[in-house]
Amino acid sequence: MSQYGVRNWTNTSVRRFAADADPIDVMIRKVRGVVLEALDAGWSGPPFNPVALARRMGIAVEASAAVADARTIVDARGARIEYNPQQRRARARFSIAHEIVHTFFDDVGEAVRYRGGSAEAADDWQLELLCNLGASEIVMPVGSLPKSETVPPLERLLEDRLKFDVSIEAYLIRIVSVTEQPVTMFIASPRPTGTQLDYRVDYAVSSSSAPRLQLSDFAVPRTSAVRQCTAIGSTAHGLEQWLSDERAATECVGVPGYPGALLPRVAGLIRHGERQHTDAIHFIHGDILAPRELPPVLMCQLVNDRAIRWGGGVARKMAHRYPNAEAEFGQWIKTVPRADRLGEVHFATTADGTMLASLVAQEGYGVGPQRIRYQALSNCLTHVASFAFKKNASVHMPRIGTGGAGADWEIVEALVRQNLEGLPKGVWIYDLPPRQTQHALDL
Repeated sequence: MSQYGVRNWTNTSVRRFAADADPIDVMIRKVRGVVLEALDAGWSGPPFNPVALARRMGIAVEASAAVADARTIVDARGARIEYNPQQRRARARFSIAHEIVHTFFDDVGEAVRYRGGSAEAADDWQLELLCNLGASEIVMPVGSLPKSETVPPLERLLEDRLKFDVSIEAYLIRIVSVTEQPVTMFIASPRPTGTQLDYRVDYAVSSSSAPRLQLSDFAVPRTSAVRQCTAIGSTAHGLEQWLSDERAATECVGVPGYPGALLPRVAGLIRHGERQHTDAIHFIHGDILAPRELPPVLMCQLVNDRAIRWGGGVARKMAHRYPNAEAEFGQWIKTVPRADRLGEVHFATTADGTMLASLVAQEGYGVGPQRIRYQALSNCLTHVASFAFKKNASVHMPRIGTGGAGADWEIVEALVRQNLEGLPKGVWIYDLPPRQTQHALDL
């Protein structure tokens, strides 16, 4: 079995393309040959523009808002690629590169080829797998990344890939191809099963040292962290056993779905041999108002010692979501003398069962000097730890204090570790997904 988890190639287009050879090897040699010739001719990056490569190959590229993603058409005008210009730029680059690879198949003119394949062909995923791998070779050519002994945490990878202006999918494929660590990258997509929605693996790519797993079309268990990535850029972690007899650390992120899909696809990394998280504090991308489902859930926010109502940032969103908790907090803080408020915590239980901790560790509000009070924050976190232990709760928070309070996150993180490490269900720190400036694709 190859490192891509394919035991038997059955797709007619693929078999015609590769004859008796391994389709993966044939594809990589084919794409790298085209890419190296283009590099010799002056094509450069990052970012590597697939539009320029297509035109060099004599393939027209046209923008069309009528196309959901991208497609390849061969007619009297020759081969041309149409893509939706309203997509994110990295997504458009990968889609165009994907369609370039479709032109490598002799039968490309027999039907219009759409990115995502045809639901009518049970083995069309094999063709799409080859095109995805080929596309990653175009947008991140060989040599784009150096060899590495280990793979950084997923959230770090999501930030690093922005400099290459490529999709998460392409970047993770390249990461896995250059690491010595036993890691498998997979793409899963939501698929309706009767009245339920399940996830199945579209394809998987393993590093050279990882076990060879037959994952294509594998049903992801409904307990998997995969199901938590319901927004693009949202991440989730888990220790999961659906791949082998041993639990493995799994990291997932939501990526753009197929055209017409209501939910994102999910890209994941499986770290073979890692049976526990290396850090007790979990940094993930997501919305603190939609915390991971690790009940009971205790969400934390920072408030100032003069607040009767919650102010800006996260607190304002909390007030909008949980007005009764805000009103309860307002009544409570009036009973506490102002001189005694710093270091205190108010705990509320919301209508949906979520517990909310309001940490009074900011002195005053408004523009001015640094308003965080670190000793007060440390006292608050001590109260949170005691409460979480009693309730057996998981603790969730943004990077508290780093907004208007002016806190240094290095100090805050040290206090979080000092007071909250050892909680049975862990501590989850939420960052917004990294954003890339959207520009029109260069034509």
